[in-house]
Amino acid sequence: MTPAPARFDAVLFDCDGVLVDSEPITNGVLRDMLEELGWKLSPAECMRIFIGKAVKDERALIEAHTGQPLTEAWMVRFRERRNQGLMHGLQAIAGAVEAVAAVHARFSGRIACASGADRFKVELQLEKCGLMPYFKGRIFSGHELPRSKPAPDVYLAAAASLGVDPKRCAVVEDTVTGVTAGVAAGATVFGYSPSEAGHDAPAALRRAGAVHVFTAMADLPGLLD
Repeated sequence: MTPAPARFDAVLFDCDGVLVDSEPITNGVLRDMLEELGWKLSPAECMRIFIGKAVKDERALIEAHTGQPLTEAWMVRFRERRNQGLMHGLQAIAGAVEAVAAVHARFSGRIACASGADRFKVELQLEKCGLMPYFKGRIFSGHELPRSKPAPDVYLAAAASLGVDPKRCAVVEDTVTGVTAGVAAGATVFGYSPSEAGHDAPAALRRAGAVHVFTAMADLPGLLD
């Protein structure tokens, strides 16, 4: 009997909240620095407003609430404090390293990391969590493209680099912003939504277009079959 054709030709992973548990650290630094500017938010409020988004893309919102210009010097200080926090406390999402290793083997290396974050942050995180060997040379940052998520640019670039039709790609995301980007690229999106803070809820991911929603990264390789 001829085996059934594979559902996908490649798998494209978001980074923050999917591969690494960075959102509580990054949002903690952001919350503290916004409070220094005069905008006081609870940790939950900061998560709700900024999860899945690049801080630089929220310039108008921040300026409206603080009454101060969001300068490049402030952004440099934010990245420095964020990076220090990540270097000190970052860990991989539970089961992510094993899941990525299995998917990398199953798809003969046709995987990529497609993030809305800046490249330095993405590479720092992948190195710290032992994931760089699986993604080296296949890392894409929305900061380097005309539009970041929720636009599809970073996923289209990743698929093109792998020589794969975006419609034959699986995308793994944990936010509405990211799911929207994957759907816009034409990919099939798997929504990761565990109970911990820092991820959008299952219903929200489904409304955004996620075809499958799962709560344990260890389940991902089986879901891709």
